[in-house]
Amino acid sequence: MARVVVVGAGVGGLVAAVRLAAQGHRVELCEAADRVGGKLGGQVLDTADGRFRFDTGPTLLTLPQVFEDVFAGTGRPLSETVDLRRLDIIAHYRFADGTEVETVSDQVEQRRRFDASFGSGTGAAWQRVVDRGRDIWTAVEEPVFGRALSGRSVLSLGRRLARLQDLRAVAPHRTLHGLAAQLLPDRRQRWMLERYATYEGSDPRRAPAALAVVPYLEHRFGAWHVGGGLHRLADALADRFTELGGTLRLGSRVRRIAGNGRVTHVECDDGTRLPADVVVSDVDAHALYGELHRTRRRVPPADSLAGFVVLLAVRDPLPGLGHHTVFFGGHPYGDEFDAVFGERTGPRRRGPGRPVPDPVVYLDAPRDPALAPPGTRGVYLLVNAPRHGRDGGPGTVDWTRTGLAERYADQVLALLAGRGLDLRPHVVARAVRTPADLERETGAPGGAIYGQVQHGPLATVLRAHNRARTRGLFLVGGSTHPGGGLPLVALSARAVAAEIGPA
Repeated sequence: MARVVVVGAGVGGLVAAVRLAAQGHRVELCEAADRVGGKLGGQVLDTADGRFRFDTGPTLLTLPQVFEDVFAGTGRPLSETVDLRRLDIIAHYRFADGTEVETVSDQVEQRRRFDASFGSGTGAAWQRVVDRGRDIWTAVEEPVFGRALSGRSVLSLGRRLARLQDLRAVAPHRTLHGLAAQLLPDRRQRWMLERYATYEGSDPRRAPAALAVVPYLEHRFGAWHVGGGLHRLADALADRFTELGGTLRLGSRVRRIAGNGRVTHVECDDGTRLPADVVVSDVDAHALYGELHRTRRRVPPADSLAGFVVLLAVRDPLPGLGHHTVFFGGHPYGDEFDAVFGERTGPRRRGPGRPVPDPVVYLDAPRDPALAPPGTRGVYLLVNAPRHGRDGGPGTVDWTRTGLAERYADQVLALLAGRGLDLRPHVVARAVRTPADLERETGAPGGAIYGQVQHGPLATVLRAHNRARTRGLFLVGGSTHPGGGLPLVALSARAVAAEIGPA
C-alpha cells in the first residue's frame, strides 16, 4: 500500500484519487478551495423569483463511457449516481445570413438536415468529416488516449502513428482549417468544423487536423446533460472517494512537493506535512514546475484561449430556445482568433489580445427544474476571450480594468439581440465571469481553460508528460497529456492510476 497525496480536486485529481483508493492505496486529496471540481464549477443567483443554479465550466458531457468506467469499477454505476440524460439535439447553429441547422447523433438524419438547410450535397460533405474523424479515432484511441505519456512512450507513440494508414488519417502537418477547406465547400460548415479547435483552446488555423475527431465522437457517442448541473459529477466523484476510505482536505493549499530525485512529502500552507510515496498533481504543469516542485525542465506556458461568461436569470421560459445554441457573427471566423491570441507583430511574435468585437456566442439554456424556478430559465453565455494579464503580454487583456467586464457583457447581449435573440427585457439578474475570475478561483494561469494551446504537429507530445522525472511524481489534468476537456482529463487520470498500479 502506497501513501498517495493528490494535489488538486479538479476532475483529473478526483478521478485519480478514486481509482487509486479503489486500487487499495492510502490516498489523501488536498484542495485549496472550499469545494471540489476545479474548473467544473457552479454558481447560484438568488432572485425574487427564486434560486438559479448554473454550471460555470463545461456544460455538456461527451464520451460518458469514460466516467461510466470510473464508477462501475469502483462501486455503484454512474447511472445510479447522477441523472445522466442524452440530448436529442446536440446543438442548434444560427448564422448571420439567417440560415440554421441542428446537429444530431443519427448520421442519416444529419445528412438530411444539412441538405435541407444548406443545399444538396452538404450532408455528404459533412459525412466525409465524420468518416475522417472515425479513422482518426481508430488511429489514436489506444496509443494517444490509452496510456500515460513519458519520455519512454514518445518514441513508441511516434512509431505507431508512422504507419501509413494512420498518417493519412491524422495528417500531422495539416491544420483543422486546411482540412475544412479540403472537405467542406460550404463556408458555414467550415466554420462549424473549425469551432472544434476551441474545444482545446486553439486557433483552427494552427490547430492540428486531428481535432476533426471531436465531431465524430459527438455523433457516435452523443452529448449528455447531468440533471442539476454538470458540477454534480464532481460532487459524485468526491463522494465515491470518501466512500472508498480516502481523506479529502478542503481549504488545504499545497505550497511545496518535496523530494530530491524521489518525492518524500507534501507541505501545506498551514504547516501540515503529509508523507508521500507517490504524489499526483492536478495543478497546471507550469505552476507545478515553477512553484510547487521547482525544476529546470522547461514546460510550455498555459497559453490556450480563455472564456468570458455571462450568467442570466431569465423570467421568460423562452419556449423556442433549445438546450445548446451557437450564434455565428458575420465577420470572417479568423478575425476572432486574431483578437484572442493577438495580431502578429513579427514571424514568431504576437501583440496583446483584445475582447472579440463580433464573437461567436455559445448559449446553454437547459430545461431542468433543478436549475431554475417554474416559468424561468437560467441562460449561460460564453464567448472566446484572451487570457488575463496585467502587463499587456501576447494574447492577454487586463480583465480587471474598471468597467471592462460589464461593458463587454452589455456588448455581447446587444450582439445576441442583433442576431435575433434579445434576452435583455427578460433578465432579472446577471453575473459576469472573466478569465481573471477563473485564475483567482482555480489557479489556472491567466484563466487559460485548456492549459497549453494545441498548435502544430507536435502539440500532443510537447505537452507535459504524465510521469515526471522525479520518481513518484505524476501529472493529470488539462495541462498534461492527452489534453483538456472532461473526458481527456479523466483519461489522463486513468493512465496514471494504471502506471502506479494496485497496492
